[in-house]
Amino acid sequence: MSAATAVVKGLVLSRPVTFVTGNAKKLEEVRAILGNSIPFQSLKLDLPELQGEPEDISKEKAKIAAKEVNGPVLVEDTCLCFNALKGLPGPYIKWFLQKIGHEGLNNLLMAYEDKSAYALCIFSLALGPNMEPITFLGKTAGKIVPAKGPNDFGWDPVFQPDGYNETYAEMPKEEKNKISHRSKALSLVKSHFAEAGYTFQTDTTIAELDHGNPI
Repeated sequence: MSAATAVVKGLVLSRPVTFVTGNAKKLEEVRAILGNSIPFQSLKLDLPELQGEPEDISKEKAKIAAKEVNGPVLVEDTCLCFNALKGLPGPYIKWFLQKIGHEGLNNLLMAYEDKSAYALCIFSLALGPNMEPITFLGKTAGKIVPAKGPNDFGWDPVFQPDGYNETYAEMPKEEKNKISHRSKALSLVKSHFAEAGYTFQTDTTIAELDHGNPI
C-alpha cells in the first residue's frame, strides 16, 4: 500500500465498490480471491491507455473512473517486467502480447542470458470523485519460458513463478491464486478494508465490514 496515504476510518460509502474491468478471467480471479470480504460490483469502462510509471498510471485511471461512476472504484493494472530489459514491457504488456504473441515475448529475450522477470499487479482504490487513490502492489518473481499450458489468459503460459516447474497457465487456479501477483495485491486490499471499517450504504440496507467480513 502507498505508505504516504493515511487510512480514513469509518467512512460511509454510498454504494459497493465498482471494480472496473471488462476481462471475464480477471473478474473470475478477483471474485475467487476476495470472496465475500468486500462488497463490490463489476463494470466495463473504456478508460484511456496512459503512459508513465505503473503506479502513476493506475492512480490516474482510478481518478478518471471515480468521476465516471461518481462513487468508489477499484482499478487494476498488471505488468510483466523483464529484468534484462529494465522492466519492459511493464504496463505495455497487453499491447506487446497483441502484436507479437507468446513467441515474440520469448524472442525479446533471445539475446540475453537473463530470462528472469516479475509479474506486478497494482490496485488503486478511489473512494469517490476528487479523492486521492490508495495503491496496493503485489509482485511475484519468476522467469520467461516458451509457452506452456492453456492459452486463454493473457501471458500466463510464458510466466513461470520461482519455485515452480509450471507456468501460471499450467497451475491449478487455487494454487495460482495463493502465490500470484494479483492475490498478493488483493490481500493488501482486504487488509485495508478490514482496518478502515468502511460502511456501505444502499437503498435498503447498510452493510458494515467487520474484520474484513460483511455482517
